[in-house]
Amino acid sequence: MTRCRSERKSGSRPICKTIGVAMATIGFLSDAVYADEGGVSFWVPGFFGSLAAAPQQPGWSLANVYYHTSVSAGGDVASAREFRIGQVPANLSARLNANVNATGDLGFVIPTYVFATPVLGGQASASLVGAYGVVSTNLAGQLSGNLTGPGGGSVPFMRSDNFSDTTLGFGDLVPQFALRWNAGLNNYMTYITGDIPVGAYQSNRLSNLGIGHGAIDAGGGYTYFNPATGHEFSGVLGFTYNFKNTATQYQNGVDLHFDWGASQFLTKQVQVGLVGYAYKEIGCDSGSGDRVGCFQSQVFGIGPQFGYVFPLSQDLQGYINVKAYGEFGNSARPAGWNTWLTFAISPAAAAPPPVRRVITK
Repeated sequence: MTRCRSERKSGSRPICKTIGVAMATIGFLSDAVYADEGGVSFWVPGFFGSLAAAPQQPGWSLANVYYHTSVSAGGDVASAREFRIGQVPANLSARLNANVNATGDLGFVIPTYVFATPVLGGQASASLVGAYGVVSTNLAGQLSGNLTGPGGGSVPFMRSDNFSDTTLGFGDLVPQFALRWNAGLNNYMTYITGDIPVGAYQSNRLSNLGIGHGAIDAGGGYTYFNPATGHEFSGVLGFTYNFKNTATQYQNGVDLHFDWGASQFLTKQVQVGLVGYAYKEIGCDSGSGDRVGCFQSQVFGIGPQFGYVFPLSQDLQGYINVKAYGEFGNSARPAGWNTWLTFAISPAAAAPPPVRRVITK
């Protein structure tokens, strides 16, 4: 979501202009969409993208992101959802042949401040992610099994389920702090972020805009960018530690995620390329409320991207980015497709100093 451009003038060095849109996480995406408990995780794959580790312009910037997703899942996620919302009796040994289908339309507002004074030899930035939107979920299928009676005997049980739920409101808050270092064509970054669970959440609802528990996420990334050729590649690896959901007594395992982007700058203003991600839970779920076992989730995604940078004034520049992901290889997690539309405003890079010509007589 950053944008670099090179100014090629006689006697001047390339200038990297970036849109400081807070390469943060959106960790409050909703029960309708993503995984550990009931298929829901703090990290939303795909939020980091091209030029994630590239330096930004000091000062304030603001990014607005429209996010749309449409996903579905089978019996494993459907069973976990029914356990969480209390639709499966505790004394039932059950099998659920069902499907979950969900859509989400969310808007994210991400103010970021980039510090001019170096920190540990790098460039520091602080961001806060907030969200508002609507999530709709439908679960339909057949629940069957055996009910255990007080005396230890069992009786057959069968039920057809069809639940729908829509939630409109605010999501959790996600602060982030990042450091970036530049070494010629190579750029490095590290970040730490987390979830403040203040969004719309009820443990007995099928759709939520909060995740119901806190989380800490940290990682590092790399960007290669050559202004002379316009070649760029970025990758960010991170890990999430999840705190226990006290409403359900359920604790997600540790999550691993890797986001990447590769692009070519066709001109100073136009960028095209690919984006992708890999997400995998590497720890097992736990807690007294865990009735589905380890429930390790994973998913992969890939798709195209397009970016365009343009001046807004002498001091500000705008950036529009569109990217889309098709998901595959999922387990214990919904999969489908999602699109991101970003509009960001940031300080424009300072113009290079004029070249003084030396006149000899």
